[in-house]
Amino acid sequence: MSEEVKITKAVILAAGRGTRMKGLTEDLPKPMIKVQGSPILETIVSGLVENGVKEILIVVGYRPEVIRDYFEDGEAYGCSISYVTQEVQDGTGRVVDLAIAFSNGDPFILSYGDILVPASSYADLVDFTGVDGKISVKINEDVSKGGAVFLDEEGWVTGLIEKRGPDDPTSPYYNAGIYSFSARIFEYTAKLEKSPRGEYELTDAIAAMAEEGLKVKAVELTGDWADVRDPEVVESLNQ
Repeated sequence: MSEEVKITKAVILAAGRGTRMKGLTEDLPKPMIKVQGSPILETIVSGLVENGVKEILIVVGYRPEVIRDYFEDGEAYGCSISYVTQEVQDGTGRVVDLAIAFSNGDPFILSYGDILVPASSYADLVDFTGVDGKISVKINEDVSKGGAVFLDEEGWVTGLIEKRGPDDPTSPYYNAGIYSFSARIFEYTAKLEKSPRGEYELTDAIAAMAEEGLKVKAVELTGDWADVRDPEVVESLNQ
């Protein structure tokens, strides 16, 4: 039996403006848009803390002062919050490296700042026993809009294709945008090369981990899940 490991650190990627949000992000970073009365980012922070996360690093970029002024040092949320600025927008693979010092060798959760789930969804991601990484997945989503995740019969990740083309293999499992990583992820982000989209893709690093035999487990999210990608999603969630 592996010794039980619980994650107490989390990194939230909140640097983007969200150009698809149009006027909604004129004065706000996208993760500060309100959904059902609270900023998306506040719902994420609260859900993580509810599951035992004590230290959070928020990656900021566009209008960083809005986020810093709102959350300050995190004391009001029962955790410690620190900040780092993403200076160059060159893909999700490189931005993870901003968390190297914060991780300090410890495992951590990584969430995009526009993914909304119930607090209970983080429980399986906080449990880091016997794995090198975890990736959340949803069934019945359009995998052409994100990543298709390939699993074996026991739920271990065997491959990942980001923004698959019409001729690529498909999978019913959609990358849901929340992860758990050991510090070994940094070995793989360091080796990334730019994708055909001209970006360093985090999913390429995860795929390489799985292909080299590291234990990356899929966590199926069965509750509500929303990728707050455009004004139409915001409107539907707020109805």
